[in-house]
Amino acid sequence: MDKSSRRQAVRDYKERKVPMGIYAVRCAQTGEAWVGVSKDLDQHANRLWFALKMGGHPSKSLQAAFKAHGADAFALETLEVVDVEGLDGYALDARLKDRDAHWRAELGASKVVG
Repeated sequence: MDKSSRRQAVRDYKERKVPMGIYAVRCAQTGEAWVGVSKDLDQHANRLWFALKMGGHPSKSLQAAFKAHGADAFALETLEVVDVEGLDGYALDARLKDRDAHWRAELGASKVVG
């Protein structure tokens, strides 16, 4: 790959649209659900599973359930990709918080901390 192709590839990566939204972690054995916000839904699963497997996830109730039931009992699903076009700063955070609250109420779920 020559320099100009590499620069273009880096530029394209930096300018890509990153899906932001709301996700849920569900425990099949207990029926519990935890809902959280991610500013990068494509990459969030890796961070979540790594933290849980290492025993260092900040959400104590989620970490305790993961330890008690094991990784096979859990599933991660995207609940909503939030349209954040034209939003920045406070408006973006407010939209994500609003949708997070909606889904927690809808599912009767706990909040994913961290």
